[in-house]
Amino acid sequence: MDPILSLKDVSILYPGDQTDIRAVRNVSLDVAQGETLGLVGESGSGKSSLAAAMLGLLPAGARIKGSVHFEDHEMTALSEADLRQLRGSAIASIAQDPFTALNPVLRIGSQMVAFQHWHTDLSKSERWTRACNMLEKVGLSDPETRMRQFPHQLSGGSRQRVAIGAALLAEPRLLIADEPTTALDATTEAQILAIMRDAKSELTGATIFITHDISVVSRVCDRVAVLYAGELMETGPVSEVLSNPQHPYTKALLECDPARIDEPTRTLPTIPGTVPPPTAPRVGCTFAPRCPAAFDRCRTERPALAACGENWKSACHLVTA
Repeated sequence: MDPILSLKDVSILYPGDQTDIRAVRNVSLDVAQGETLGLVGESGSGKSSLAAAMLGLLPAGARIKGSVHFEDHEMTALSEADLRQLRGSAIASIAQDPFTALNPVLRIGSQMVAFQHWHTDLSKSERWTRACNMLEKVGLSDPETRMRQFPHQLSGGSRQRVAIGAALLAEPRLLIADEPTTALDATTEAQILAIMRDAKSELTGATIFITHDISVVSRVCDRVAVLYAGELMETGPVSEVLSNPQHPYTKALLECDPARIDEPTRTLPTIPGTVPPPTAPRVGCTFAPRCPAAFDRCRTERPALAACGENWKSACHLVTA
């Protein structure tokens, strides 16, 4: 099956004082129809920059090298008018903070009805009914009352449910969820993740779930792509990558997951060091300075993505050693 979204050798550059800042470096990824891909990595790994590139929402001055191909559209070649036609209908997004995504001076109902105006030919009353039904699907009780409330009158979890419902109303063929559970407590996070899993039945396309929490990926995703400092470290089926990671960075992320600590008194591991800034020179493997398994070759030669299983690749010299 042809991918619904294909990234080929994508680099994203932002203007700097003396030279361009390369936030994403030569990333290639395919997302199949019906698939949920988890995009995971620490802060500064380039996850949100990739999402912005997929949506055509990079800030002024930013440049994309490579190809971002959605269905039969080359996103990097489209005009702003063409991108607006795709966003919200063919491609929809769920923001990390729904309070900034929702208009604070408009009632929830007004926003959800107006949103459908651009993507359906339904009457206003039909759009209202459809929005109420969607709020009920995403777990909001008494949707008629919710529709008449302002965003500030809802809890963070309820606002996120509204944001998910608004995105699903467009029946998008690609849904991009950018860390939608980051600001939520554990109980609400579990409820939102359950809604995201159920949302698969509402979609005919694919979902990209962006997170810094690798344990979230195991609950909602089919495949995972691990980013570090703007580079793709490992990608493959969730069940295989998370049970037997081939890249030391993926292993380190899993070891830092609190859910995997089975002893109450055990200290939570951390990855020593920090993610290098995008302006730092790159020699050898980018993760080598923090990697406990690094050897001489890692510090002088950049590893290529090598096959370590079916549809499974890792950018590590240990895979080919």
